Amino acid sequence: MLPTITRRSFRPFYMPNIFDEDLFPVVTNRTSSMPAVNIREDDKNYVLDLAIPGIDKKDLKIDINEDVLTISSETKNESEESSDGYKRKEFSYSTFCRSFYVPENVTREKIEANYKDGILSVALPKMEEEKSKINRKIEIS
Repeated sequence: MLPTITRRSFRPFYMPNIFDEDLFPVVTNRTSSMPAVNIREDDKNYVLDLAIPGIDKKDLKIDINEDVLTISSETKNESEESSDGYKRKEFSYSTFCRSFYVPENVTREKIEANYKDGILSVALPKMEEEKSKINRKIEIS
C-alpha cells in the first residue's frame, strides 16, 4: 500500500502566512506538554531524567503503583490588573503525566528523586545480587 500524502507532509509551494498552524505552535492543538526524558542505566541504578523547566517542586507528584511509576504535574496561574477603567485578567493551566514500567529487579522502597535546574532525576536502585557466591575448585573423586 502506498503512503498517503497529506497537506502537512507535502507542500511544494509552501509560503508561510499568518493563518498557518506552524507560525503559532503555542496556540495549536499539536503542542505537546509531554516532557522529554532520558533513561540511563549504570551498575547500581536505572535513572530517569525529565526536562521540566519552570515547574515548582511542590507541583510535582511521583507515585508508584505495582509495576508502574507515574510522574505528573498540574499548574494553575491567575493574574488580574485594573487601571484607568481597564481590567485585565489572565490565567493559564498546564499539566502532564508520564508513566513508566518498573523492572522486577528494582527495590521500590529505595526509589529517590531530585529536582534541580529544571531537571527531575529519579533513581531506581537495582536489587543487590546475592553476595554469598563462593568461588572454589571442586575436586573430582
